[in-house]
Amino acid sequence: MPDAVVIGAGPNGLVAANLLMDAGWSVEVLEAQEEPGGAVRSDRGVHPDYVSDLFSAFYPLAAASPVLARLDLDAEGLRWSHAPKVLAHPLLDGRCAVLERRVEDTSAGLEAFGPADGDAWRDMYEVWSRLGPDVVRALFTPFPPVRAGLRVASRLRATGGLRLARNLALPVRRLGEEEFAGEGGRLLLAGNALHADLAPEAAGSGGFGWLMSMLGQTYGFPVPVGGAGALTAALVRRLRRGGGTLRCGERVASVVVRGGRAVGVRTAGGEGVSARRAVLADTSAPALYQDLVGEEYLPARLLRDLERFQWDFATFKVDWALTGPVPWTARAAAGAGTVHLADGVDGLTRFASQLAMGQVPDEPFVLFGQMTTADPSRSPAGTESAWAYTHLPQRIASDAGPDRISGRWDSREQEAMADRVEAQVERFAPGFRALIGARRILAPSTLQAMDENLRNGAINNGTTALHQQLLFRPTPGTGRPETPVKGLYLASAAAHPGGGVHGAPGANAARSALRAHGLGGLLHRAQRG
Repeated sequence: MPDAVVIGAGPNGLVAANLLMDAGWSVEVLEAQEEPGGAVRSDRGVHPDYVSDLFSAFYPLAAASPVLARLDLDAEGLRWSHAPKVLAHPLLDGRCAVLERRVEDTSAGLEAFGPADGDAWRDMYEVWSRLGPDVVRALFTPFPPVRAGLRVASRLRATGGLRLARNLALPVRRLGEEEFAGEGGRLLLAGNALHADLAPEAAGSGGFGWLMSMLGQTYGFPVPVGGAGALTAALVRRLRRGGGTLRCGERVASVVVRGGRAVGVRTAGGEGVSARRAVLADTSAPALYQDLVGEEYLPARLLRDLERFQWDFATFKVDWALTGPVPWTARAAAGAGTVHLADGVDGLTRFASQLAMGQVPDEPFVLFGQMTTADPSRSPAGTESAWAYTHLPQRIASDAGPDRISGRWDSREQEAMADRVEAQVERFAPGFRALIGARRILAPSTLQAMDENLRNGAINNGTTALHQQLLFRPTPGTGRPETPVKGLYLASAAAHPGGGVHGAPGANAARSALRAHGLGGLLHRAQRG
């Protein structure tokens, strides 16, 4: 009998399992899919000569994460690679806002949009340089982050105090207007905010756009050499080397509860797997509480709160094997790993408004990845392994375009939406379609079938909006991984601090389980050793 059973071998589940193992626990991880990784996987499914990331691809939060740093995955063979430029947002007139690897270069480029905008970016980065390390520590520790929070509060007083706090609470459109005279800096902030489901006019989107922009400026948007699956492979190797067990193709059907305590799980095949000390669930909150545990073990208030749980946007993704580099009209976009495609901040607002109305956007905001630019091992020299994704409503009410897309996602709708994404790319890179050697479509229903935590492709396991963050995540409560069932912990991005590949929800759940057995300090000593 293992000390702990972990449901799900996504990055958070694997981080939790590794940390429990470091503290001396025996651990068994059960994964429903035939391979581990959750939303951190890659394959050669588009073309045998091209490596494609199935879900996530760029990892600034992983690069910043003290959780992953302490696991020393370099010792397991993990290597990182960077594109020459972090991120670009081209405009149809040939101008291009670029987040460069060096702050001096980013600032110089923004001066083409506004004479003082380079200084404004440097000022923003200087604030981050003083505050950022403590923000990262606070972000990746259990809620409430007492020690890190006190350090942030102290730093805040030295960096503008209430005025800075006000800036971070602003909608990203307003923050950009206040800080930058030209469009370049505004585009970098607003595009990064829409990596989550935060419209340019949403309260707090300024803070998220600032965070992602500054993480990119500090750490870049790195990628694992050889594909996203290399990150998962490193976590699995570390787990198995330490004696942990991973079983794939084992769907958990229920959590076994006796006397108000989780004592194990039962698989879809009827096998009971007991846990001596804890069960940790790298699942969505609705799946854990409504499907795996059951109403009889949960407070009525939690069940009512789950009815108000809000998913983030659905996702539609296309992968390509391109026979040559993307022919961007704005040549500065050529060296960027990530490219944002929208007609300025107004285009982002229009896109977000259509989503809010339940419409499939007619001109989607496209996040485009140039993976061979970021990691030359992904495809033959002179070619590009590329992908793009865009967001859709969770429930489609209508199509703002001409294709009558309804969300059935039959072959006609999939092809029509993929063509719409390609048409948006073609506007900024005429001749793009002529380079397509092969493509693969991953509709919302396909993404969910490949990873059940991605409800219709929702990549953050719940909205990033303020009403479902901190002590409101996943429902109003403590913001912590403990659940109403003793010995059961929520270890997924549905828990604080939420989405992104950084391992913090898994680490927080592992620490809580250890602390419940008086072993909280043991983990820190094991990691230091």
